This record gives sequence, structure tokens and C-alpha cells, in this order.
Amino acid sequence: MDVRYDDRALVIDDTLVVADLHVGRGTGGTLEFPVGSGTDVVERFRSLVERHDPATAVVAGDLLHSFRTVPRTVEDTVAGLKAACRDGGARLVVTPGNHDTMLDSVWDGPVEREYRIGDTVVLHGHEAPESDADRYVVGHDHPTIVIEGQRRPCYLVGTGQYEGSDVVMLPSFNRLNAGVVVNEMSAADFQSPLLTDVDRLEPIVWDESARQTRSFPPLGEFRRML
Repeated sequence: MDVRYDDRALVIDDTLVVADLHVGRGTGGTLEFPVGSGTDVVERFRSLVERHDPATAVVAGDLLHSFRTVPRTVEDTVAGLKAACRDGGARLVVTPGNHDTMLDSVWDGPVEREYRIGDTVVLHGHEAPESDADRYVVGHDHPTIVIEGQRRPCYLVGTGQYEGSDVVMLPSFNRLNAGVVVNEMSAADFQSPLLTDVDRLEPIVWDESARQTRSFPPLGEFRRML
């Protein structure tokens, strides 16, 4: 199965996966994220669709940020995501996260608690999966890592993390989310129940300037190097 990393997203064969868009989040937590066809989230998502030409794009939970209100700006952003998929010939699917309590008010497309891609299952990761899989792709915790004093969003890749199955955790696609620093975290510090052996998690950072990934040793070894 072909797996590629790109701009906080994951491409598995012909499926694009992004997580934790948190549409509607502002820098202070109360401000609405400025939206429309020219916004960062929509533009980057459209670029991913154009680069990878997926048949399906999956939002692995927390498409929305607010639990209580959905202003028009949020509707516009969701419309922009739908348009990017429509223009690229991709089907957009949402696997709801814990923040998506108002999802029905802005989304009338396909919703699946878990989305299967061969031996991989995509879900938000705030709850234990219902389906068996060789690999789970999740979001939820918004991982970042501090390297040489700089904080960077990262993927976390772990073998045998959940009942013998591999887990890949994606960083938040929304660059306004500060995320959590995983350098010193234990399994109990993660909100997702799918991460059970933190020392074996391998951080992968997307280097935007070089347009490539940079891999680091598992966290247990990485901590000893700092």
C-alpha cells in the first residue's frame, strides 16, 4: 500500500486524509477563522487535491471547532472544501470527531464513523475503534515536537500500538492549532486511547521549504539524545 506524507496530510493509495481542521477556530479561541476561497485551510486542501488527484478525501474528525455555534463563515469554508473536491473529482467523506456536534448544520455529505482503505481504518481517535485493522490513522491530539528549540507539527508513527496494530497520528491541519508537545509525554498524557507505547512512536516532520519529510528516532531514543 502506497503511503505518502504531504503538508500535515496523508495519502494512502488514492485516498487523501486530513485531520483536525477545526474550522471556525481563531487565534484566541473565540475569534472566527477568516474564511472563503482564499483562506489557508481551503487553499492548502485544494493544493493537496490537485497534487495527488485522490478518488476520495477523508476528514479524520474535528472538521468543526465550536460545539455550540456555526456562523456563516464556517459554512463558507466547508463549501470551499467541498468545491475543491468537486473540482478535483474527489468524494469528500467525514469521520466525526468529538468537536463535530454541529456537523449536521453544515455537512450533508457522507459521514462514516470509521472509513476503511484496504487494511487501514481512518477515524478521529478520541474513542476506541469498532473495526479490526492492521493500521489505524487518527488525529485528535494535535502532536508537535520541539527540535533544537523550534516547535514543529509532526506525525507519530507507531508499530503495534493498539492491540497489535500500527497507528499513525496526524498533526492538526489547521495551522492556528498550537498542538501539544510530545517530547516528554507518556501514554497517559495522550487523549487518544490508541497510543499505548509512546517510547516506540516515531516522529515525522514535514519540511515545507524542502517539500519532504524528516524522520526522527522513536521518542524513547529521541529523549536520550536531547
